[in-house]
Amino acid sequence: MLIEVKAPSPGESITEIQLVNWLVKDGDQVEKDMELAEIDSDKATLTANAEAAGKIKILVEAGETVAVGTAIALLDTAAAGVISPHSKDKVVEKAVPVVNSQPANAPDAKPISEPVHENVKSLHVSPLARKLMEDKNVSEKDILEHFRIGRREIEEVASGKGSQPKPVIQSSWGGSREEERKKMTTLRVKLSKRLVSVKNETAMLTTFNEVNMAPILGLKKQFNEGFKEKHGVGIGFMSFFTKAVTVALGQFPQVNAMIDGEELIYHKYADIGIAVSAPKGLVVPVVRNAEGLSLAEIELRIKELAAKARDNKLTLEEMSGGTFTITNGGVFGSMMSTPILNPPQSAILGMHNIIERPIAQNGQVVIAPMMYLALSYDHRVIDGRESVSFLVKVKELLENPVKMLFDGNDPLKVLLGL
Repeated sequence: MLIEVKAPSPGESITEIQLVNWLVKDGDQVEKDMELAEIDSDKATLTANAEAAGKIKILVEAGETVAVGTAIALLDTAAAGVISPHSKDKVVEKAVPVVNSQPANAPDAKPISEPVHENVKSLHVSPLARKLMEDKNVSEKDILEHFRIGRREIEEVASGKGSQPKPVIQSSWGGSREEERKKMTTLRVKLSKRLVSVKNETAMLTTFNEVNMAPILGLKKQFNEGFKEKHGVGIGFMSFFTKAVTVALGQFPQVNAMIDGEELIYHKYADIGIAVSAPKGLVVPVVRNAEGLSLAEIELRIKELAAKARDNKLTLEEMSGGTFTITNGGVFGSMMSTPILNPPQSAILGMHNIIERPIAQNGQVVIAPMMYLALSYDHRVIDGRESVSFLVKVKELLENPVKMLFDGNDPLKVLLGL
């Protein structure tokens, strides 16, 4: 029986998808529920799976864009094909002993050579590749099984054998005039259009400030081990920034608003988007109702979403919505930048690298771990007073984290009822 494998739908509003890559080959024998292909859209990445076991016939090449519901392959449940390498780990191979039919003293008797896979110590593997192999659980034997040695490889080795290579100083990647063209993924195309529309359709400005990170670094140093032992996750900067932002949004609701036609929508909750660099582009998963979460809950949720982003497993629901976004260019070494808005939101906070710099403190010059903050905002929604005051409040909360427990107020004044 022939079964059609159809292009899955990532969401109701999506009519086309791009078939990024086939995980099996034409004619392979696949198993039920096996991942067959990677599918990309302007909102999410997902896989097409086999509904039954059988031999696959590929109908659509990798890189093509097709309509949702289009048959991209056929499964013949009655035929048997070559076992897919994708499922080799499910096949148990039994060693078959080889018997030498000739007598041991026969003149033509030769020792039976061991399989080439057993002697892999001569493979030259770089330290970086070795570390990657350990992370991906790939052995030298797997490498040898994957690649085929042909006549060209033998001739290349033979031509260079015995000659001493001359040292050549050159770039590790340059030296040629070659070019390579690759089709943009659907996600990258959509992202490009959105970024350009933000610049053209909003009145975007950026205000800057700086924050002394010594208090938070001190908390991490003092309590990180106990925090990790109790909650299963370490203390991260992003949870402090998320908490500080939610407190500041409560005092400056204009920063948490957005335009809808000729109306402004004020949100009485804080859904914070966390910009994450994923393998196929920038994605912004959302931490829902962050204003009601503890630091540990925020940290755990961010860790979960970041792991899904790296594995391209985020759902549309996890990336949709959001009232405010935080992006951290500091993890890549950025000292200062102007983050771009994430529409339809009206503001985005940019974190940067922590650098020890001399500052004036209590009339003395001291060295402190400083970070520049950048708040980009839509001037149609947020005035300069609100934007600057919001960023100053975030700075105050980060430099005195105890205030986060009292909605940004001075703990002593709260205690005294002032």
